[in-house]
Amino acid sequence: MHFSQLGRARDDRAGAPAPANTFPQDVTMRRNPLMLLLAVLWVSACSRPNDKAKMQTASGDVPAADSGATNAQAVHCAPDNAGLKLPTGFCATLFADSVAGARHMWVAPNGDVYVSSEARNAGGIWLLRDANHDGRADARAKIASGFRSSEVRMYDGYLYTEDLTGVLRFPYKPGSMEPATALDTVVQGLAGGGDHFNKTFTIAGDGTIYLNIGSPSNACQEKNRAKSSAGIDPCTQLDTRAGIWTFDAHKLHQSYATGVHFATGIRNAVGVAINPMDNRLWVTQHGRDQLGGPNGNWSFDAKYSAENPAEELLQVNKGDDFGWPYCYYAFPEHRLVLAPEYGGDGTKVGRCADKKEPVAVFPAHWAPNGLLFYTGSQFPARYKRGAFIAFHGSWNRAPEPQAGYNVTFQPLNGEKAAGAYEIFASGFAPQSGGMSGNHRPTGLAQGPDGSLYVADDAGGHIWKISYKGK
Repeated sequence: MHFSQLGRARDDRAGAPAPANTFPQDVTMRRNPLMLLLAVLWVSACSRPNDKAKMQTASGDVPAADSGATNAQAVHCAPDNAGLKLPTGFCATLFADSVAGARHMWVAPNGDVYVSSEARNAGGIWLLRDANHDGRADARAKIASGFRSSEVRMYDGYLYTEDLTGVLRFPYKPGSMEPATALDTVVQGLAGGGDHFNKTFTIAGDGTIYLNIGSPSNACQEKNRAKSSAGIDPCTQLDTRAGIWTFDAHKLHQSYATGVHFATGIRNAVGVAINPMDNRLWVTQHGRDQLGGPNGNWSFDAKYSAENPAEELLQVNKGDDFGWPYCYYAFPEHRLVLAPEYGGDGTKVGRCADKKEPVAVFPAHWAPNGLLFYTGSQFPARYKRGAFIAFHGSWNRAPEPQAGYNVTFQPLNGEKAAGAYEIFASGFAPQSGGMSGNHRPTGLAQGPDGSLYVADDAGGHIWKISYKGK
């Protein structure tokens, strides 16, 4: 059960018909119309707050009874938007800094921000609190430690996280900054190591955990990232990696044997989210590297390798196959083509003809790490019809400038792109680019007031972006 469902359950109980003895049906009440009218008005007045809470929950807002924050809070802006460039009408504050290895986040109804940290020897879950509501955290506490983590989600009274080989959980205690005393193991024994080791996930309303297990390699070569090394065929890495698995959030000590291999052929889906418009799973995919150039493995020229393949936004159903490692999305061909490890030349389609194509594509090597579907009421309504994506930025676009390091908005019309992507927030990295940049956007989260939080795992910053109006 999701936190909003907990709120709904409380509202349903509060709004249930009154017990028979609440209003004794004595002779006086039956015979006095005025008393009967007053009783009806009293019942109606008492039920209205609960009806309102139910409507707010159903629309994705936080019930007032569960929230220490309200949508009426003042919007705070840093004079320079804390270094960010934003569309007209938006502003930002630097909510927190020096949160080493900050990755994905979840924001509680009272505004507390829970942040997963992947910092070596200092990872875990942080709680950040803005007690005076000025747009900056003024208190923090480490509430779970002893592991590196890239994910934190809340479901049915527990905070769920990952430790690179599985999923953990501990009780969610609203308002408490005390560290967790014990963590339950929900999923264990998942394959780790290699190029992509995080186990990012989301949890659906029914308790289904949709979990990404990234590939251990670039393109399933016999020798990873070696020149002209052929691809393993069939790629045995697909048996335990490079796809989405599902598990049950209510059960402990699950493993591959008890999970479901939901979808395959996804090199690394760091951004994982349920779209509330269709209640379907969506993910972002990191495209492969080193098609050519000085540090490449194949004969494509450096410019082609810098600009291919596309990064992808995928809508994922059970049984879908998106083609990795056999295929990649080539911009010149506007479709999936056969990878050189499997006989491709940049134009051949071959076995890629029956693989599922992306919904939207983005420039090569931008590294999409965060995915969020906006449900708040603070931003203009158009932002509910699309997806926000946090791009970590490139390291391998030479000789072209390194790029990415931004938060992008992709308009959608159902399960199709509705136009080109838009750069929503930039200014995270220096203008000259670079291999790592000053700040690399990784996580996105929505606050109870409808603001958008952006985490950066390179500089340890977290920004709060708000809409103040034009």
